[in-house]
Amino acid sequence: MIKDTRQQDIVIAPKANIFHKSVMTVIGICIVGLIVFLMFDVTSAERSIDLASVQIAQVERGTLERDINAMGKIVAANAPIIYSTAIGRVTLLVNPGDKIGKDQKIAIINSPELLNKLHQEQASLQSFEFSGERLKLQSRRSQLQQEQQLNIAKVALNAAKREFRRSKIAIKDNLISQIDFEKSEDDLARALLEFEHEDKQAKLNQDSLIFDAKTQQAVIDRQQFVVTEIQRQVDNLILYSPVAGIVGNWLTSQKSAVNVSQTLMTIVDLTAFEAELLIAESYAEEIGLGMKVEIQVAGQLLHGELSAISPEVINRQVSTRVRFKNADEINLRQNQRLSARIILEKKANVLMIRRGAFLQTGAGKVAYLVNENLAIKQTIEIGSTSISHIELQAGVKVGDRLIISSLDAFEDAEQVILR
Repeated sequence: MIKDTRQQDIVIAPKANIFHKSVMTVIGICIVGLIVFLMFDVTSAERSIDLASVQIAQVERGTLERDINAMGKIVAANAPIIYSTAIGRVTLLVNPGDKIGKDQKIAIINSPELLNKLHQEQASLQSFEFSGERLKLQSRRSQLQQEQQLNIAKVALNAAKREFRRSKIAIKDNLISQIDFEKSEDDLARALLEFEHEDKQAKLNQDSLIFDAKTQQAVIDRQQFVVTEIQRQVDNLILYSPVAGIVGNWLTSQKSAVNVSQTLMTIVDLTAFEAELLIAESYAEEIGLGMKVEIQVAGQLLHGELSAISPEVINRQVSTRVRFKNADEINLRQNQRLSARIILEKKANVLMIRRGAFLQTGAGKVAYLVNENLAIKQTIEIGSTSISHIELQAGVKVGDRLIISSLDAFEDAEQVILR
């Protein structure tokens, strides 16, 4: 008796298993090939570094600006100091921070000694003027007396001439003696001499009076100069602002006694500001007057140029001044902090790359050129450097990608895998 047909059945493998085996075979072959490729690549490279740990930049062509950074502050280019003009007590009419205009009254100095001296010199001037008027009266009186004497001498001369003419007629008719004739001749000569003497005396007296008048006028003029100078000093007891701006600080107290040339206050001219920059000593020989400067202050960019360089080094720094070109566009304040970039040189159409730590770790002679996942050691030659970029003179071309981070991890390997 036959129970079932299991002994007659033949087990046949499904066709799907054959396809599965084929796929697995292909995958195995690919894996083996990849392993062989990786083994070949690894054997050609000396090290392997994580790609995320390095920085890569591309070589480009453009304009390189050699520059240096500096910190500084805003300073007033015109900040006059007000000084006392005399000995006395000062009354300050403005307070620190007050806005003032040009020629506005800002202080008064009370100087009784100076005022008293002015009154004394004015009295002396008036006395000299009175003496001059008195001298003029005396001159007129002297001239009158001299004219009188000259006129008398002239009358005497005319009388002597008539008497001489009469004597000449009388001597012809033998009406007078020879002695009387000679006497009339002597009288004429004496009268002529007296007239000439009085005439010369009158001229000399006139010159003397003119000289005395000039001398007295010189005394008056000298005293007038003294009075004018003291009056100027008295006028300067009222102090005015030389510029429009704001009052900086009081340099003395209210109603205090002051001496000549003692500082009273500072005035800040709001229309004239400059930047004071401190440059590292190492750049002192590279900076020069007229260099372009870009300044960041109050979130805005200002342009200027170096206008002054200190001849001395203090605390390893050189102080410089920058004159603005567009400072009117923003409101600047005294001692406002700022950062600046001094442009030392501009080089156009050069190969350059962003600055990085590779410059120091590679001694400026070595870089790593990135080719897909491989970093290849490359000898380079650098030129000028700026804060942000470096000029590359040899070893690379436009579009090359270089590692710009530190090269310490590469350990001077010829090739490094970037995984």
